[in-house]
Amino acid sequence: MNQVPAPRVPRPHKPLPFAPADFEPFAGGIDPARVSEAAHLAARALVTGGRENTDPEVTKRLVKLADKQGLDAIAEMWAASPARSLPGALWRLYALRAATLQDPEGISVFFRAGQHRAQVANAVAGVAEPPGAQEISTMADAILSGAFDGDFDVALERSAAFCRVVALGQALIANDREKAHSEHASELTRKAHQLVRTAEDLEGAAAAWRNGELD
Repeated sequence: MNQVPAPRVPRPHKPLPFAPADFEPFAGGIDPARVSEAAHLAARALVTGGRENTDPEVTKRLVKLADKQGLDAIAEMWAASPARSLPGALWRLYALRAATLQDPEGISVFFRAGQHRAQVANAVAGVAEPPGAQEISTMADAILSGAFDGDFDVALERSAAFCRVVALGQALIANDREKAHSEHASELTRKAHQLVRTAEDLEGAAAAWRNGELD
């Protein structure tokens, strides 16, 4: 999605703010069984309210929610939720956008490296050509916007496809750098694996949404 390896983040008893440089899913320390009902109510209210409102300015405000409230606040609400739940899916959409906007140039390098080897995922992600920093940033907003003014499952699948293209790019670049920069290559490989797992979670959430089972 070039990129300085992020410092190792300790696992506390409550969610830490998302570190965009990591570009990986947040792992909260709270048992999913203790995730409060408020997280699910807030997620449902946000998605339902956003989808029922036809004002594009409202959608823009929802997309920029993390910019105004801070990603920390969203993490406190949703980061500890199960990955394949409505709050967990929303958290991944917002975190993905934040990570992309943090370093669009770096993410675009990974995307370009992976797009031709993952042509189907590239098409689903829908990034304009050529996929430079501006196009990547526009895509990040468009995907999250689609959660409120489009088909929610499609937004999740586009996000998953984007993760898969970037992950493949990271893996390919890691292979190229293995001999000269083994530590950096290992870090890129680790992040690629994390992104693939995030993609799987988003795809699972999309399937659950279509079945009326995403809560």
